[in-house]
Amino acid sequence: MHHLNLHYVYIMVKSINLMVRISNHNLIKLLIENSRTSYVEIAKKLGVSEAAVRKRIKRLEDLGVIRRYTIDVDPKRLGYEVLAIIGLDVEPEHLLKIMEELRSREEAVKLYLTSGDHMLMIECWFKNSREFSSFIKGLESREGVRRVCPAIILERLK
Repeated sequence: MHHLNLHYVYIMVKSINLMVRISNHNLIKLLIENSRTSYVEIAKKLGVSEAAVRKRIKRLEDLGVIRRYTIDVDPKRLGYEVLAIIGLDVEPEHLLKIMEELRSREEAVKLYLTSGDHMLMIECWFKNSREFSSFIKGLESREGVRRVCPAIILERLK
């Protein structure tokens, strides 16, 4: 009969518990709230060791779950008075070219290929309504664009 070292079993159970106790969702939520939060602070909030947090974050980086650390800016404080989300429908043969053009536009801060009501969704920032109007007119006159559906963002809720 084999006798297990109880200390070894305790360490194994403790390591398994640490892995289970660190929820990727909770960890990522903390980093989204503030990507500069220290490992020590995250560990305190999650009730685990700093080493466990460091290892989990490294693993998430290695897996490509965490791709980069960034900032959340207030575009209005940077002088952008009009924030909009624009739904765009294009003819399939023009999709790649239009996507490339939009990627290079300074006003387009985020660009998504989507299913549903629109093929593309664009988050844009404009200094004023004149810039916004000019951008929309440019899209509407662009070859291959079927429909432009702009919506001005009134308030960011989350």
